[in-house]
Amino acid sequence: MSKTTPATLFLTKAGVAFDLHPYDYDPDAPRVGLQAAEALGVDPDQTFKTLMAEADGKPVCVVVPSPQEVSMKKLAAHFGAKSAHMMKVPDAERLTGFKVGGISPFGPRKMVPTAIDETAQLFDTVYINAGQRGLLLSIAPDDAARVLSAGYVDLMA
Repeated sequence: MSKTTPATLFLTKAGVAFDLHPYDYDPDAPRVGLQAAEALGVDPDQTFKTLMAEADGKPVCVVVPSPQEVSMKKLAAHFGAKSAHMMKVPDAERLTGFKVGGISPFGPRKMVPTAIDETAQLFDTVYINAGQRGLLLSIAPDDAARVLSAGYVDLMA
């Protein structure tokens, strides 16, 4: 497993501190983020998943706690859209350059507007995918928000 990914290169270039956390990725896990949290022995609410969605047909990225579901209504409202839905897997992979299960908000092929669930502020560090399956990174939430130009928003259903 390479520990250099577009996500780690992006953060390094931006001068943002992070630590890497490899784990045994289970492609058959019903919820990959929860499996990652368990494998690393960290609080599932501190482990954030990266989801690609479309708001009025425009790509957006949302970063939310792994156990939670995103409210499409709240997501649409945040991005000033009338409606929102999850992006299809092939579209998400093509847009980001990452495989599902390894999508990171850091260093995608194309940067898109990003929102981070407000609960990230409850933690000194959060765990977010580092750009490949089986590799998370820990980062200060404010550093993540700053480097992504992302706002904190109530996104949960």
